[in-house]
Amino acid sequence: MLEDNKSYLKDLNEAQLNAVLKTDGPSMVIAGAGSGKTRVLTYKIVHLVENGVDPFEILALTFTNKAAREMKLRISSMIGESESKNIWMGTFHSVFAKILRFEAHKIGFTSDFTIYDTQDSERLISSIIKEKALDKDVYRPKSIRNRISSLKNNFITVNGYFANNELVESDNLSRKPETGNIYKEYSERLIKSNSMDFDDLLMKTNELLNNYPEVLAKYQEKFKYILVDEYQDTNNSQYLIVKSLSDKYQNICVVGDDAQSIYSFRGANINNIINFRNDYDEVEVFRLEQNYRSTKNIVNAANSVIDHNKNKIEKEVWTDNDFGDKVEVRANESDIAEARSLCQKIVSLNNTNFSNIAILYRTNAQSRPIEDSLRLNKIPYQIFGGVSFYNRKEIKDVLAYLRLIVNSSDEESLKRIINYPARGIGQVTINKIILAAKKYDLTLYDTIQKNNELSIGLSNSVLIKLQNFIDLIDVFKIQNQKLNAFDLTKEVIEKVKIIDELKKDDSPEGISRVENVQELLNGIRDFIEDQKELVDSNDKLSEFLSTVSLSTDFDIENEDQDKVSLMTLHLSKGLEFKHVFIVGLEEDLFPSALSYNTRSELEEERRLFYVGITRAKENLYLSYANSRYRWGKLIYCEESRFLNEIDKEYLKIIESTPSKTTFEDSSINKIIYNSKSSLKRLPKTSESLSSIKINVSEGDNVSHEKFGIGEIIKIEGSGNDSKATVNFKKFGLKNLLLRFAKLNKV
Repeated sequence: MLEDNKSYLKDLNEAQLNAVLKTDGPSMVIAGAGSGKTRVLTYKIVHLVENGVDPFEILALTFTNKAAREMKLRISSMIGESESKNIWMGTFHSVFAKILRFEAHKIGFTSDFTIYDTQDSERLISSIIKEKALDKDVYRPKSIRNRISSLKNNFITVNGYFANNELVESDNLSRKPETGNIYKEYSERLIKSNSMDFDDLLMKTNELLNNYPEVLAKYQEKFKYILVDEYQDTNNSQYLIVKSLSDKYQNICVVGDDAQSIYSFRGANINNIINFRNDYDEVEVFRLEQNYRSTKNIVNAANSVIDHNKNKIEKEVWTDNDFGDKVEVRANESDIAEARSLCQKIVSLNNTNFSNIAILYRTNAQSRPIEDSLRLNKIPYQIFGGVSFYNRKEIKDVLAYLRLIVNSSDEESLKRIINYPARGIGQVTINKIILAAKKYDLTLYDTIQKNNELSIGLSNSVLIKLQNFIDLIDVFKIQNQKLNAFDLTKEVIEKVKIIDELKKDDSPEGISRVENVQELLNGIRDFIEDQKELVDSNDKLSEFLSTVSLSTDFDIENEDQDKVSLMTLHLSKGLEFKHVFIVGLEEDLFPSALSYNTRSELEEERRLFYVGITRAKENLYLSYANSRYRWGKLIYCEESRFLNEIDKEYLKIIESTPSKTTFEDSSINKIIYNSKSSLKRLPKTSESLSSIKINVSEGDNVSHEKFGIGEIIKIEGSGNDSKATVNFKKFGLKNLLLRFAKLNKV
C-alpha cells in the first residue's frame, strides 16, 4: 500500500493523518473543539474503501441526521455516489430502526411498525394514568415517560423492573407505587399497536442481539468496521449495542471529546469514552488538538475554564489562528438591560450577516426579554428549541392521519383524529371502543371495523359515523398504493377539510396554523424533490414519515435564512458562528442551581460552558445581569463562578452602567439592507426549470435558490444524467443532478 499515492491524505495534518491511517483494531480519537473531527471520520471511511474494504461492511453511527448527511455528501464526492450509498450511515436510531424493520418478525412486530415520538408516548401514558384513575398531580405523564425512558436506556425491561427491589422501592418512596404497572401497560399497548418509541429502537435492538445469536452473528459479520461519532454522548444501551457488534473483529473507531459531554439528562454516560481503553485490548489513542475554528483568545479562554474539571482525558487544544479580540464580559443592571446592550452590539456589527450571529442561553425562558428587544429593534431572528415545527398541534393532526393510513394499528394516531375535525364521535364512544378492544384483544381500528360482530353498546347513528371514518381511511389506504407522499397528503387535507377547520379561527394564530399546514406540504414537496436525486428513490408516504419520525432535537432547519439564531447552549453543540453571545452567566442560572449536589453535575455545567465558548470563531461576548425577574419577583444576582475561572488576560471587562440607549432606525435599516442586499443576486423561486440552462463548468461560482453561493468542484455524466459536486459556502458539499439543480453562474 503506497500512502503517498493517496492524494486525499495530503489534506490532513499529522495528527489527523495518523488517526486516518489506523484501519484495523480498536482506536479512539479525542477531538478537541474545531479540530476537524468530521474530516477525520470522513477520510477514514474513504481510506478504508480505498484500501479494499467493501462499503457494505462499514457501519458509521452519528447523533444527528445533519451530521450523517454532511458526511455522506463528502464521502460521495470522493468515492462516488454509488459506492457511498452502500455504507450503512446514519443516527443510532435510524440505523437500528432499519435493522429492526428487517428483523421485526422475530420480536413480535411487523416491518411497518410506527415510531412514537415523545409527545405520542406522553399521550399514551396520560391515557393509561386516566384509565387507572391515578392522581395526575402525582403521576405526571412527562415524569413517568422520563422514568420509563431511563429504564429502557439502561436496558431494564418490565420484568427486570419488577425483579429489582431497589427500583420498586425507589418508586414507592416517591409515592408512585404504580409506576411499574404503568410501564407494563404502556409496553403492552405499544406491542398491540405495532409501535415502538425512540427508546425501544435501542432496547429492542439489544434484545435482538442478546436473544438471537444468529442475528448477532449476521450483523457482526456484516459490520466488520464500525465508526462512532460523538462517543461521549452514548448511553448505556447504545454502548451495549456497539460493544456487541464490534466484539468479533474489534475494528472499531470512536471519535469524541469528553470536554463536550453535556447530555447526562438524556442518559449519556461520559464514562463510556473515559473508560474505552478498558473495553478493548491494545487501544490506540489519537489526539486532535489543533483548533481551526477560533481565535487564540477564544481557545485559551475555553482551555482555562475546562482545566477546572477533574474527570477528563488530558489534552491541550491550541490554534495557529490570530489572537483576535479579547473575550468581552459585560455586567448589566438587569435582564432587560442585558438584552438592550446585546442588541446594541449586534447593530454595531454592520459588516456581517445576521446568520453569522448566535445568542445562547441556559434555559428557554431566558429568550423572552431578548426576543422583545430584537423585535423592538427590527432585528430578524429565529428560535431553535421552542415548539418545533413537527410538534405543533395542526402538524401533529395531519401526521396522525398519515400514520394511521400507513399503520392502522397505531392507536395514538387513531385516538387523535377520530373526531378531528369534529364528526360526532365523542369521548364516551371512544372509551367504549377502548374497553371493547381490551376485551376482545383487538386494535382500536379492528374493533371499529368489526363493530357489527361485537357487542360494543353503540347507537346506530354512532356506528354509521364510525363506519364513515373507517371508509375514509380505507380509501386513503388504497390511494397510498399509487400516489406519492405529496399528492396523498394534499388529498387527505382536502378531503378531511382541515384547512376549513383551521380557518374558523381568523386570529393571527389561526392564520399561522393554516400557513404551517401549507408549509408541511412544502416540506413534503421538498422531500419528493430530494428523492429525485437518489438512485434508489422512494417518494411514498411511509418513507416520508420515517424521515419525520427520525428527526432529532439537534437538527436545525432554515439555515439559509439571514436571521440571528437563538438557542439553548445544549442545542448549539456541533454548530459554529462568527459572533457568539452567551447571556445569563449568573450563579443559580448558569451553573444551574440544580447542579450543586455533586461534582459530576457541576463539571457537566462547566463542559456546557466550554461548548458555548468554542462555538465562536471570531468574537465571543459574555454577559450577566445584576438583577432579573423570576416568578414575578425581582431577585439580585451574583456573577457566575465560570467567569472567574477564565484567565483575565483573555478578557475585556465592561462594568454595569445605567443604560438609556435607543437605537436609531437609520442604523438598523442600514444593517438590514446590507445583510439582505447580497440575496438579490440569488435566483427567484418563481423561475421555471425551463429557463435554467445547463451551461456551467468546473470551477464556476454559482448560486442556488436553497443553498446560496458555491463553487463547482466536479462535473460528471452527460445529458440528463449530468451531476455536479458543488461546495456551498453555508452548506458544504452537495451532489446535484444538473437538470433539477437550477444553478446560475455568478
